[in-house]
Amino acid sequence: QVQLVESGGGSVQAGGSLRLSCVASGYSYSRYCMGWFRQAPGKEREGVATFYSDGTTTYEDSVKGRFTISQDNAKNIVYLQMNSLRPDDTAMYYCAAAVGPVVSVGCRQRLRNYRGMDYWGKGTLVTISS
Repeated sequence: QVQLVESGGGSVQAGGSLRLSCVASGYSYSRYCMGWFRQAPGKEREGVATFYSDGTTTYEDSVKGRFTISQDNAKNIVYLQMNSLRPDDTAMYYCAAAVGPVVSVGCRQRLRNYRGMDYWGKGTLVTISS
């Protein structure tokens, strides 16, 4: 059973940086899709970034050039490096995974279709002040 645990959230001022981590266990697949999603109070959950096992990444427009999704060498941790943070980035951030015969295009599509993800972490809170 896949388990995802996020960490690294906190409160920082606008312009600052945070690095979120997602530790995955029971996750050994040749093809997989990882993603970071966020949900602000009163808003629908939205995709932030996706990472496919072939290295393909996709980003929500507002975070392009500021956020970077990556994976460690052991492939058991997925990171979201967040720079130049803005108050609008304030949200609960969730790590998610889709496994099985997911292809690169399918992973990119999941940026805007979070229901396609199979496993979810419990979230880590990010608060950006002005």
